[in-house]
Amino acid sequence: MNIPILVVEDEPVLARRLQQQLSACWPGIDLLPVADNGAAAIALALEHLPRVIFLDIHMPACSGLDAAEAIVEDWPEGHPLPQLVFVTAYGQYALQAFEHGAIDYLLKPLSSERLQRAVKRLQERLALLDAQPAEALGHEMQRLAASLQAPTETPRLSVINAAVGAITHLIPVDEVLYFEVADKYLRVITAQREALIRMTLRELLLRLDPERFWQVHRSLVVQVRRISHVERSEEGRLLLCLHDHPARLAVSRLFAHRFKAM
Repeated sequence: MNIPILVVEDEPVLARRLQQQLSACWPGIDLLPVADNGAAAIALALEHLPRVIFLDIHMPACSGLDAAEAIVEDWPEGHPLPQLVFVTAYGQYALQAFEHGAIDYLLKPLSSERLQRAVKRLQERLALLDAQPAEALGHEMQRLAASLQAPTETPRLSVINAAVGAITHLIPVDEVLYFEVADKYLRVITAQREALIRMTLRELLLRLDPERFWQVHRSLVVQVRRISHVERSEEGRLLLCLHDHPARLAVSRLFAHRFKAM
């Protein structure tokens, strides 16, 4: 069976060139239709379940980094996760690429020699994953989850300045039940109120104690000690139930390992 590969690139000439290079150096692959934006990448990846995805990082609206995170979050149970290779003209994105679980990182313009090295690395990794599929999938899930955790050098937040209408509230971090992405804002949820802050989730994670606040979904961060218990839905998804709040928060499979019984 041929190995399905997805190329995500918004410049048609570069996309065709990469596909040609891959066909030349990697016999036995099945090149899927090119995704020319992040939303198309998510849709095509979840439809065809490629083993490898080459993602351009710098795309409008939804970047390759955002698309990769969404793909891994929604990847169906029981299927091997895709190997991510980020491609960009901008070297400063290298750290972010590896933070998002990349197996490799390529700079444009791609040389044949550099691509061949990447292909060899991918072939070796796929062979290893296929030899031990169940164990490998668990390791991959934990590796990718760990790659999304923020570093810890930034000073911790103790108080959140959050808007509720025309009023700015000072909310102690200890009182926060969870944070949730809401367009360009984050919702701050406490037992008493909801408020908005203008910050990305990744910026917030830099300022929170990772022992106290866990990311459980690409759009959710919850305070661990506010969790009452964990339920499993009829579809098999984990749901977090909180003290002092009726919300039931869905846990993505990427972070489900946090809640396995000891």
